[in-house]
Amino acid sequence: MERLTSPGGAYGVQVLIAGRQKHWRDEVTSQIRRAGFAATTVDCGIDAMTVLALGLPVDVLVTDVSLQGKLCCQKLALEARALRPDLRIVFASDLESLASEDDPTQWLEELFDAQFPDDRDGLIAVRRIDNVASTVRDALRSPA
Repeated sequence: MERLTSPGGAYGVQVLIAGRQKHWRDEVTSQIRRAGFAATTVDCGIDAMTVLALGLPVDVLVTDVSLQGKLCCQKLALEARALRPDLRIVFASDLESLASEDDPTQWLEELFDAQFPDDRDGLIAVRRIDNVASTVRDALRSPA
């Protein structure tokens, strides 16, 4: 099996998980850790930006699309990308009504057309949280 490590190498793959509901964060964290990655969880966008601004190692940001507040998931993605242009971002949710039946990529395009018109490298959407760990692997393999 291919071992994915962060560019720094010493810390392994670091995943920052931002979601407002504890059961959602716990489920995603469990998947991430079973996949062999390290996980840090926060319950709001401001805390996620604090982690990034402090310079802590983060390879992938996983955010719940229902994240609300001053830094909702869209604003968090924009701010995170402004601070760390190579950061890979996974948008995850169990809210299947937000996604098209067959193509989560279409849903991502509709949701982020205005914010990311030309640069979607490293942005991946997943409709169901039971696929997050494999989607994180895909994000790590994609160009940043």
